[in-house]
Amino acid sequence: MSIAILPDDPQLRERFGELKPPLTAQAAVIEANRCLNCFDAPCTAACPTHIDVPGFIKRIASGNLRGSAMRILDANILGASCARVCPVDVLCEGSCVLHRQNHKPIQIALLQRHAMDNFHASSRKIPAVPRIQNGPRVACIGGGPASLACAAELCRRGAQATIIERRPLPGGLNTYGVAEYKLRAADSLREVEMIQKMGVEFRFGVSVDSASVLRELEAEFDYIFLGLGLGAMQRLGIPGEDLEGVVNALELIAGYKIGHIRQVHGTVVVVGAGNTAIDAANAARRLGAQKVYMVYRRSEIDMSAFIFEYEHAKQEGVQFLWRMQPLAIKPDAHGRLQLETVQMQTMNGSLVPVPNSQTTIDCDMVVPAIGQSPLAQLVQDLRGVEVRDGRIVADRATGKTGNPRYFAAGDCVNGGREVVDAVAGGQRSARAILQSAGVTYA
Repeated sequence: MSIAILPDDPQLRERFGELKPPLTAQAAVIEANRCLNCFDAPCTAACPTHIDVPGFIKRIASGNLRGSAMRILDANILGASCARVCPVDVLCEGSCVLHRQNHKPIQIALLQRHAMDNFHASSRKIPAVPRIQNGPRVACIGGGPASLACAAELCRRGAQATIIERRPLPGGLNTYGVAEYKLRAADSLREVEMIQKMGVEFRFGVSVDSASVLRELEAEFDYIFLGLGLGAMQRLGIPGEDLEGVVNALELIAGYKIGHIRQVHGTVVVVGAGNTAIDAANAARRLGAQKVYMVYRRSEIDMSAFIFEYEHAKQEGVQFLWRMQPLAIKPDAHGRLQLETVQMQTMNGSLVPVPNSQTTIDCDMVVPAIGQSPLAQLVQDLRGVEVRDGRIVADRATGKTGNPRYFAAGDCVNGGREVVDAVAGGQRSARAILQSAGVTYA
């Protein structure tokens, strides 16, 4: 089955221009030549997939872009996506030794993107590896980064990997949930197409929603990798959140990325202060909202979003309302919404409402963005697979669960981290599966 590539949308491209434009060929060479090629590069150690950063940068400096891309792909099959979405300020670039000399760190992400974009634009592909006779057959549940990385690593070693995805498009949050100005859906699908050409099989529109379905897969496959991600956005738990005009953050982002939402008007209130909440708020602004407020029940120092995301949102025109707790959402007489809130304060270490501080925000859309629910209920009844606090319990180094046929990684295990963490977890699981199947891993 071929991977459907979404058509280019000029209007979307105009509204969601990239935050960091790509480097020109000349700029990339100049930047690459700034790298000190550290033999014990802390940037490589800081990357969860341990990309050989000096190695791929040195190849850019010498004009070997294909060699640079292959060095990246050896460590991270989603190198193009991660070059766009990784919080490099706190990972590779944050560890650059040039910080110690009060110099600007190497622009590792943009250099990585330069190499990977050249690789994809030239229609190059990773050579397929012949299947091992009687090799392991692995089902990867979920089409996000963890499953993609696991399946690609398995196929690289001659194993058979099949990704089973309930949605019509693969890629998980890379396709549906990352803001367009960071990662276009088309770029995510381009990577998936490359992985498919490596020999990974895909089944779309297939819901694995019960233990009985998993048991059917056990009869077809030798091992099952759980890359389930997380579930739906958590509900606010207040009256009125089912009203028309209340759209959770992931629905909003997915809606405009795949063309279902073209415009937002009036005033939008986003509830939450994480990175996804900020992505939704910025999206609302770029889609045409005149005013966008972010409402958070705690203070600025308590928000989970990265500081650079917060600063970017302010530049987009998003306004932040701190220490404000939503109480209810009500329709008004004009077809709009009213978000009732109360001011919060800290007393004896607890958040409590400030007496007589209720206020109402008139708005056209309310966007809950307070995190995703765990999705691990699916495996509750499976023998040997433990679920703790809604997460699948798996060994971090191997992805092994208590059931020798089940492995897991990504958000369903770590509770929700970065794309690069999911890629690293999927790769480690693939290696452990091969070892369990008696396949020598070189």
